[in-house]
Amino acid sequence: MANINDFKAKLSGGGARPNQFKVVMPFPGYAQVGGEIEDMAFLCTGASLPSMDVGKIDIPFRGRQIKVAGDRTFPAAWKVTVLNDTNFKLRNAFERWSNGINNMSDGEGLTNPADYQVDAFVDQLDRNGTTIKSYTLRGAFPTIIGPIELKFGVESEVESFTVDLEYQYFESNTTT
Repeated sequence: MANINDFKAKLSGGGARPNQFKVVMPFPGYAQVGGEIEDMAFLCTGASLPSMDVGKIDIPFRGRQIKVAGDRTFPAAWKVTVLNDTNFKLRNAFERWSNGINNMSDGEGLTNPADYQVDAFVDQLDRNGTTIKSYTLRGAFPTIIGPIELKFGVESEVESFTVDLEYQYFESNTTT
């Protein structure tokens, strides 16, 4: 019969904690002023480890459906939540990045994906700050820069905003 000690022995390191993570976002050169990469590692307060699906193909055979593996997809945009500082450094960098993709005034923009896509990194950390799982999101770029809500009644919060990034695929430290 399993007991609490058996359970604790299986939960190595006390379990991974959702608040122990780091995001590294190397903005394209045209979007940077300086320091954005380091600021993102500290001011990104929310992210996720990416999801993936392997589709299925149903093949009819004599009244039954035989299931075989289909193509891999990455179904959801990768969303990050960022704290806003008073110089708007990260907000401005995301806006410059987005504007380079599609200029607000005339709709022109960069056409070579290598000019506006970057590899983004998210690491799951242990309680000592050591990386225990890492992901590289290849070819990431922002598609939605969320609003910053302004309200008279809020006096004890720091502004934040979300950014949705699309990416081509990801690799982890256990896959290539």
